Amino acid sequence: MQTEAPSSAVLYWARVVLWGRSPRRTFSRLIVLAVACFVTFKFILVPIRVTGISMLPTYKNGGVNFVNRLAYLWHPPRRGDVVGIRLKDTGGFSIMYMKRIIGLPGETVAFLNGHAVINGKILSEPYLKFPCNWDSDPVTLNSNQYYVVGDNRSMPEKEHVHGRAKRSQIIGKVLL
Repeated sequence: MQTEAPSSAVLYWARVVLWGRSPRRTFSRLIVLAVACFVTFKFILVPIRVTGISMLPTYKNGGVNFVNRLAYLWHPPRRGDVVGIRLKDTGGFSIMYMKRIIGLPGETVAFLNGHAVINGKILSEPYLKFPCNWDSDPVTLNSNQYYVVGDNRSMPEKEHVHGRAKRSQIIGKVLL
């Protein structure tokens, strides 16, 4: 028993489904799409993986988000923004942290009975869900520094990475 060769009409429609009526135009579109994706995900939206529990409950351990590198082209970082901060490691690697900005340039930041105190006033932080017992001395920020801290302040203060970050270390604003 012999099988019949597919008809030319079937081959034509298979090609149209895969490549469209104009394969050159489709190929050109694929190249443009590939270049746009490369540029977007290499230079504009940088992936960041949440490692650890310092941003709970806002961001869960192991989650992946994107840092928008263009977010601060037209305005400086704002209080309450969750940002990606890149720190240089001595081994030649760079580490990116995800933290929330609570202190702006020129302000004085302290923790008193678990509350963030900015210029002597307690900061309202509705995103905090866990109790905190941190106490720290006031820190005055320079003109290019921001104070960053995670949302999970139920952790002991010594186990939590927080503090001053230069504007040049802030990569962008976290999306999602």
